[in-house]
Amino acid sequence: METNMVRVVARVVARSDKVEELRALLHGLLEPTRQERGCVMYALLHNRTDPTDFTFVEEWANDAAIDAHLQTAHVQQALLKLPDLAAAAPDIRRYAVVK
Repeated sequence: METNMVRVVARVVARSDKVEELRALLHGLLEPTRQERGCVMYALLHNRTDPTDFTFVEEWANDAAIDAHLQTAHVQQALLKLPDLAAAAPDIRRYAVVK
């Protein structure tokens, strides 16, 4: 495993009346992101007990790949729509694997 590998956990909570709209927006990020250079794994999870709770679990080759991802058109367009759909700003955290 590459030593610069970065894991990301990004949680987004929908407004209670916008769950399906947020789901569609986030789902639309999957395929274009999976095609990006440096994307190792990109999955969207939906909480079984809280329908407003969505979480991306990601693995990237390095921080530069994540930084480039955040500047893509599909991410930038999604970020513009989030204030109307999400209850709060996304909680995005970067992690390193403890060896």
